[in-house]
Amino acid sequence: MASNVVAAEEKPEEPTPHITDNEIVYSTFSKTSKRWIAVAASFSAMFSGLSSFIYYPAVTPIAEDLHTSIELVNLTMTSYLIVSGLAPSIIGDLADRTGRRPLYIATFAIYFAANVGLALQDSYPALFTLRMLQSAGSSGTITLAYGVLADIAPPAERGWYVGVLMGFTNTAPSLGPLLGGVVAQRLGWRWIFWLLAILSGCQLLSIILFLPETARKVVGNGSLSPRGLNKTMGDYLRSRRIPVNTPGPTAPRNSFYWPNPLASLSIVLNKKSALIMVIGGIFYTVFSCLAASLSTICINLYGLNYFEAGLVYLPAGIGGILAAYSTGRLLDHDYQQTANKYGIEINRSSGDDMSTFPIEEARLRSSWFPALISIIAAVGYGWALQTTTHIAVPLTLQFFTGSTMVAMFTMCGTLLTDLNQEQPSAAQAAYNLIRCALAAAGIAALEPIIDALQVGWCFTLYSGICLGTVPLMVVLRWLGNQRRSGSQEDP
Repeated sequence: MASNVVAAEEKPEEPTPHITDNEIVYSTFSKTSKRWIAVAASFSAMFSGLSSFIYYPAVTPIAEDLHTSIELVNLTMTSYLIVSGLAPSIIGDLADRTGRRPLYIATFAIYFAANVGLALQDSYPALFTLRMLQSAGSSGTITLAYGVLADIAPPAERGWYVGVLMGFTNTAPSLGPLLGGVVAQRLGWRWIFWLLAILSGCQLLSIILFLPETARKVVGNGSLSPRGLNKTMGDYLRSRRIPVNTPGPTAPRNSFYWPNPLASLSIVLNKKSALIMVIGGIFYTVFSCLAASLSTICINLYGLNYFEAGLVYLPAGIGGILAAYSTGRLLDHDYQQTANKYGIEINRSSGDDMSTFPIEEARLRSSWFPALISIIAAVGYGWALQTTTHIAVPLTLQFFTGSTMVAMFTMCGTLLTDLNQEQPSAAQAAYNLIRCALAAAGIAALEPIIDALQVGWCFTLYSGICLGTVPLMVVLRWLGNQRRSGSQEDP
């Protein structure tokens, strides 16, 4: 960010490095490099959702094998979500200050070890504990990915990059249950965790070898040479070939920093950020409840086996993947259209000033259609199951809920990053805390509500809560107009 560079030059005592030769360039990484970095970060982020969704088809065999109830195994999903909300608060703050790479290495090492433990354990207490450890390792990957994208992509191009991220993370709702169903059916549920251990081990190795440091407080816009764990293997090899007395910009040494979880929580106190988190969190809650209910209800209503129970997640997953990429493009288009409306010239080199740009209007410009469609489709899904229609009906409605809710996630995630460019990982950690807390509560209440009201009225109730986000979006746009008007009046 150009504003960061200027601030660093005016206050040389600040730890943020200043850049002289490249101060008008938002990122020195080439377009190809930025896209590869985005793909790598997005693939890493997929593990958080994959660990959750691959678990759903295995709930019944795990309960039978460990001689426990399905309710207790479902409790491991709730504990997984609780840790998913808390852990990124520490990871996000550290990543913004000390760099992305050290946190990627640490979290994937924890995740790999947890999966090996889950594959070997044979008791419910071990399952419960290791699932929380697994969540601690995987949950920060989305937070880290948003930080990486904010590091390399200026606001005018950020929609496409967030679309790539959401495309990968929303592969989990389709790929996860399908893999889980196949593996549980053919090899046994333990091989679910062996598969995750193999995939995460390979990704950990690729991160150590190839993923460059992007954190702007460590390498600026990419022009500073990193140190220590922030270096890739390529960085080490290049530094050995360069003579010691060769001048070149180098990142300052990182001093010890104790993580502050409250750094993320302080973002919640910002009205606009809080509204974004609540809007996205409500849709995420209903999305999670739709996913958690699908395999169990379909197994009971339609007599599906574990493999078929995994297949029922494909429509929502495919819809989510398509929506993520198309919404990313749409966000960049809306950004351009909003700039044209107000006669603003977009600065793709150093990025636009978010204090004067109507970013809330730009990101929410197309939000009304997916919000309303997702609400209608969720109501239809509940009643289709209650009346036991042909299985094609609830699965078709799952396609629409999956695609439209992912569109809402993409819009909310991008806007939150735009409004918190100085600490994007901490902002996403706060968002993660809110949405996981809401989702944990929603999933915990799901079975009791279905038992009391039946599935049709249950999802009518959840959809009614989603409808409450529409006036919140109106308020968010109004607050954006107030902010912009105030900044324009300042001398």
